[in-house]
Amino acid sequence: MMNTYIENITPMLKKYFHILSQEFPNFLLEYIQTPEMQKQGTISTSCGTIYSKMFERFWYSSLDHSVAVALIIWNFTKDKKQTLSGLFHDIATPAFKHCIDFMNGDYAKQESTEELTKQILENSKEIMTLLNRDHIKLEEVCDYHLYPIADNDTPKLSADRLEYTLSNGLGAIKEMWNLKEIKEIYQDIGIQQNEEGIPELGFKHKELAEKFVNIMSKLSCEYVNNKTKYSMQFIADIMKKMYEQNLITKKDLYTLSEKEVIQKIENCPIENLSNCFKKWELSTKIQESDELVKDKYCVNIKVKQRYIVPLVEENKQFVRIDTISESAKKDIDSFLHYQPKKYAYLDFNF
Repeated sequence: MMNTYIENITPMLKKYFHILSQEFPNFLLEYIQTPEMQKQGTISTSCGTIYSKMFERFWYSSLDHSVAVALIIWNFTKDKKQTLSGLFHDIATPAFKHCIDFMNGDYAKQESTEELTKQILENSKEIMTLLNRDHIKLEEVCDYHLYPIADNDTPKLSADRLEYTLSNGLGAIKEMWNLKEIKEIYQDIGIQQNEEGIPELGFKHKELAEKFVNIMSKLSCEYVNNKTKYSMQFIADIMKKMYEQNLITKKDLYTLSEKEVIQKIENCPIENLSNCFKKWELSTKIQESDELVKDKYCVNIKVKQRYIVPLVEENKQFVRIDTISESAKKDIDSFLHYQPKKYAYLDFNF
């Protein structure tokens, strides 16, 4: 059956998807069932942080996120090519997601893995067969940056940025709103024209845009707080050390599930690596300092700032919410000026 994925998701996720698109387009189902998309079901959107007791999150996979992005695009455009570009946008995501960008030294953009998207698609017999059947060219779906509703530059609102804000606030990162509130916010969004004359998702009402920005700014702080940055750098460094010792390959990160990679870490012959990973898993809080703490695994990282300044309709014009709302501007500024302590550490070193 081609609807295996839909049958197996949780009731809450089914309700969430129905909010994003009342119609689940049938053409997506076969693409979702391809091996390359199913692999994304073994990767958490939490960049590995879900495996530590420091974080209380529900499982939300890269596949779930990709399907949700596709549904948002379909809801607003009814365009198959744009929708598929959204479905495929994270198909090159390896285990632990953006941690591997950290491993590659890409802290600012966190896009170092995206260049593999076209290669993965064209090497998939199943996906290429489906695209040929549907008379869709690879070049029309391998780069979602081509479609501004799917993706655009920070701090604009796109399907990708909207989706992870909604799902992260639902509990994939931290529970900050419920399905009823998400529905209210989502139904207020439409396609507008931004200051550059480019289509962009935007709000019809100031009050709902303000509510969205308030939660978004709190989530944005979660993305760059010390326990998150520390955990992502820790996983990246564990992977790097294992790679240098020929205990794991980059191919493993693209072919194994996160749980299979964790098994490799736990069974690592370098005992200190596996012991440190276990200590991180069992940790319930991070230690912070304004000074470097010696003889500990202590890190200081500047990372990508993820935030949104959405459009909103005002007097039949589309303007940025921070130009007409003091509360929204205050929320956005509170994130932009958010400064956790300089260093984070736990009581181990490797």
